[in-house]
Amino acid sequence: MNPHILTLMLSSLAIGTIITMSSTHWLIAWAGLEINTLAIIPLITKPNNPRATEAATKYFLTQAAASSMILFSSTFNAWHTGQWDISQLTNEPACTLLTLALAMKLGLAPLHFWLPEVMQGTSIKTTMIITTWMKLAPMTLLLLIHNSLNQTILLTMGILSILVGGWGGLNQTQLRKIMGFSSISHLGWMTMVLIIAPNTLILALLIYITMTLAMFTILLYTQAKTIENLMFTWTVSPTLSTFTMIILLSLGGLPPLTGFMPKWLILQELVTQQMLPAATASTILTLLSLFFYLRLSYVSSLITSPNQTPTTTMWRFKLTVPPLAMLLTAISTLTLPMTPSTI
Repeated sequence: MNPHILTLMLSSLAIGTIITMSSTHWLIAWAGLEINTLAIIPLITKPNNPRATEAATKYFLTQAAASSMILFSSTFNAWHTGQWDISQLTNEPACTLLTLALAMKLGLAPLHFWLPEVMQGTSIKTTMIITTWMKLAPMTLLLLIHNSLNQTILLTMGILSILVGGWGGLNQTQLRKIMGFSSISHLGWMTMVLIIAPNTLILALLIYITMTLAMFTILLYTQAKTIENLMFTWTVSPTLSTFTMIILLSLGGLPPLTGFMPKWLILQELVTQQMLPAATASTILTLLSLFFYLRLSYVSSLITSPNQTPTTTMWRFKLTVPPLAMLLTAISTLTLPMTPSTI
C-alpha cells in the first residue's frame, strides 16, 4: 500500500476513535464510528486476495448493520426524550437495541460470528488493529451509558461470550482465529463487570490490549500463522519461544502473571455484589479457554520438534529480540504485584 494512503487510513482510525470518545452527541459519536469503519476496510483488503475481499465484505455488512441500529436507537431515544445527549439514554427499548448494536461492533456473543472469519481473512497487522484499537470506541460508548444498561442482558452476553470464546477456540489450528475467540472470551469478562465496576473494566481492557499486542508482536516477528508454524518458533528465536509460552499463560489468566489480575478483580466484584452463580459459571467456563492456551504453550515451548520435518521451516536464528516485544512481554507478565487494593 502507498505510504501516503496508509498514513491517511491510520490517521482516520485515530481521529474516528478520538471523535467518538470525546463526543457527547449521538450523531457525532456515530460519525466517529463510521470514520473508523471506512478507514479499516482498505486495510483489511490490503492482501489483495479473494479471502481478504470476503473478510472486508463481512466486516462492512456487520458494521453497517450495527451503525444503523445505533442511529435508529439514538433517534428513537431522542424522539421520546427530546435530546441527543449520550448520557440521557432513558428509553428502555432504545437502550436494549443500542446494547445489541455495540455488542455487534465489539464481537460479543451471540453477535460474534463475523469476528473470527474477518480476522482469518486479513493480515496479522490488521488483525492486531481489529482486536485492540477497534475495541476502544464501542467500549467507551458502553462506559458512557453504563448507568442505563440492563444488568441481566450484560451478564447473559458476558457468560455466553466466555462459553463461545472457549468452545470455539478448541478446534482451531489458525492462530488468528484462536486470537479472535480469545478476544470474545476476554470481552465477555469485561461485559459482566460493566455496570457494577466501570473502573475495573478499564483496567481489564488495558491489560487485555497489552497482552494481545505482545502476542501479535511475536506472531509478526516469527510470521507464525498456524499451530504448526508455532511449533518451530525456536528456529527463529529461542528467546521468543519462551516469551510466547509466558504470554499465552498470562492470556489464560494463570497466577502469578498479569492476566490473572483482571479476572481476580472481576470475580471479587461479582462476589461482593452477591452474584455467585455468574462468578461460578464464568470461572468454570474459562477453563475452556485455558485448555487451548495450554495447548499453544505446549506446542510452542514444551516439545522438541523432529530433526526431519516435511514442512518448510525458517532455520535462520535472529539473535536480537525486538525492544517492543521485550517491553510488552514485561508489562503483560510481571505487573500482578501492582494490583490495586481498591478500584
